[in-house]
Amino acid sequence: MTSDVPVLLSSSSVFPEPTAAAFEMAATVGYDGVEIMVWTDAVSQDAGALQGLAKHYDVPVLSVHAPCLLVTQRVWSPDPWERLTRAAQLAESLGAPTVVVHPPFTWQRDYARNFAEGLAKVQARHPDTTFAIENMYPVRMAGRSFVPYVPGWDPTEASYDAYTLDLSHCAAARTDSLAMADRMGTGLKHVHLGDGSGEGRDEHLVPGRGTQPCAELLRSLAGRGFTGSVALEVSTRKVANREVRVQDLRESLEFARRYLTPAESDSPAITRA
Repeated sequence: MTSDVPVLLSSSSVFPEPTAAAFEMAATVGYDGVEIMVWTDAVSQDAGALQGLAKHYDVPVLSVHAPCLLVTQRVWSPDPWERLTRAAQLAESLGAPTVVVHPPFTWQRDYARNFAEGLAKVQARHPDTTFAIENMYPVRMAGRSFVPYVPGWDPTEASYDAYTLDLSHCAAARTDSLAMADRMGTGLKHVHLGDGSGEGRDEHLVPGRGTQPCAELLRSLAGRGFTGSVALEVSTRKVANREVRVQDLRESLEFARRYLTPAESDSPAITRA
């Protein structure tokens, strides 16, 4: 028995190679689709270019990560609402049902103050798109910890309609991803699969190489009524070469499919005449 949950390759997983390489590697390894991290690579911002890559490699784009990172604050526009709207438009043009969004930074005061209301307005303009707010983590610098997000790193405190569960972020926050999934409840719509050691930093390890209950979380999705997708968001920036990068991405995909697939013992018994 196989799982119905699509397993995607986040284009961030091939960095520092460009967005186009994500399609090539997704096709080579056998992913079900791609999640586009919109960043400074012009291809990641261009619907026509992405449509061409999806068609050429026969790999659909099934989620879009809005430009919410520190390094993407000027992508498309310095206005975060414009960036979110453009991400929604990009997702619609690509047929991607999900847009991943970070909570506002503390210094984005107007955006943060009106985030829930503004998000509802964007949602109303794009009713077929799921805006899934991602769990983040405290930042530790010089022996001190602070939270750069409003109202905090845990989006369930604000009670949004849809969430992205990031397991590497759970490790960085030193919290358990199963407990986070419980808090997200039926709002859990998307998963960023990666691992972490719990050392208080965002590592995005290949699943199974850290301490998060990655296998248990994947096994639990069917029982949670999960109907979204799982995107592998792993860091391969320090690998020696393309061959090792592809090996890590293959290992990640195999891990996801192994634990998303129901065991035979979980399947209904077949009665023979």
